[in-house]
Amino acid sequence: MSRSSEPPAGPPKQPQQAGRAGVPVQTRGPAPHEAGAETSVPQPVSASTCGNAYSSGLGRFNAWPRDTAEPALLECFGSHRWALRLAAHRPYPDLGALLAASDEAGYDLSPVDIAEALAAECAPCLHHDAPRAAHLALRAAHAAYESRFGHVFVICLDGVPPSQHVDQVLVAIRTRLAHDADEERALTAEEMRRLARGRIIDLVTEAGSSQGPFLVAGQPVR
Repeated sequence: MSRSSEPPAGPPKQPQQAGRAGVPVQTRGPAPHEAGAETSVPQPVSASTCGNAYSSGLGRFNAWPRDTAEPALLECFGSHRWALRLAAHRPYPDLGALLAASDEAGYDLSPVDIAEALAAECAPCLHHDAPRAAHLALRAAHAAYESRFGHVFVICLDGVPPSQHVDQVLVAIRTRLAHDADEERALTAEEMRRLARGRIIDLVTEAGSSQGPFLVAGQPVR
């Protein structure tokens, strides 16, 4: 992709799950104040606006040094092998190529790599103002899942209306508790790939619509 004369910008702050408002949502790392609070649904933007943001953001992503790109990618999927591979294969000609590379790298991960990525995830949670009964139900469901499978429950809620998020998570946990270990391992890996795709789109969009400085691992990058 052709580049303008401006200096490469650093990656954006951790995406705020744009387009995935509502409770609960899948987050990475510690969830401050039980992250996943209900928020307003973002207003739709035109295709041309999205295309410009993707093009500009992808150009910046392609130009980041590896020691900047890899931490940004780790915020999308917590496997170092996955992040290194995507960073090393730049530049990508378009967003579709980047997403396809994300999927391909995800399919090639070992169980150890998947476990590393899962360790970086937080289970979907509720805002602290949610009813106590809802907190108890969700915590009990997560505890049962983690006791059976030994890792956090992950689910991608893209396309699910925010008002249905809580019920969707509870139903999904109860359904997946009936899976055997191999079946759930495969489904978990697919949900992780879906989460990574959405986070990459957020990353590229934010890179295309924001100006530095940005934060990577809490440190400003210009």
